[in-house]
Amino acid sequence: MISLDEAVTARLESHGARFEVLVDPDAALEIKRDEFEGDLEDVIAAEDVFEDASRGDRPAEADLEKVFDTTESLEIIPEVIKQGEIQITADQRREMQEQKRKQLIDTITRNAVNPQMDNAPHPPERIENALEEAGFTIDPMEPVQEQVDDALDALRPIIPIRFEEVTVAVQVPADHAGSAQAKIRQFGDLESEEWQGDGSWIGVLTFPAGLQNEFYDTVNEHTSGQAETEIVKDKDDLRTR
Repeated sequence: MISLDEAVTARLESHGARFEVLVDPDAALEIKRDEFEGDLEDVIAAEDVFEDASRGDRPAEADLEKVFDTTESLEIIPEVIKQGEIQITADQRREMQEQKRKQLIDTITRNAVNPQMDNAPHPPERIENALEEAGFTIDPMEPVQEQVDDALDALRPIIPIRFEEVTVAVQVPADHAGSAQAKIRQFGDLESEEWQGDGSWIGVLTFPAGLQNEFYDTVNEHTSGQAETEIVKDKDDLRTR
């Protein structure tokens, strides 16, 4: 379960009765869209249906039966969310908006590059400042991924930016190959790999271009700076093993 501080109220009024449940805001949106795949008990603050959640008042069982044909809370809670409205306070709205702002900046930073600077990644501060300059408003009730395209449209008049992937070949010497390749392969899609006769490892990975600096830092950290890397210009030339 989540804490009360993290929960928002979903409210349904039907047949002259009111029903309220306390739920994680992102999970509530997923449930509304029939996209929720988690465990309901992990995203609610109480395994109860209320008439007034702020006072802890519960509806009559007769009302539950009349509207939902059951009194089982875990069966009713999703229906209240799907059919009802999500209520958030001004403080909750500000907190959710700030959280999604950080997630949006992180998503763009990890995926976007500056095409005028040899596809170098944009620092988070540049993305943040450009969003503010563009006057982009983040919707606290919409998933971050659904706001990325609108954010990019707002950013393009301010800074040169595009989403792009990069493919990098990396060769790790034998002394570090065992442990380093396990870390490196987690960075993106492994296009190909090959163990050399001298015990070294060559891997070719594709990942968001905005992660290049983080990728090179990881490679250097786990190989003591002894790895060799090269950007692959044409993936059609790759040999898959």
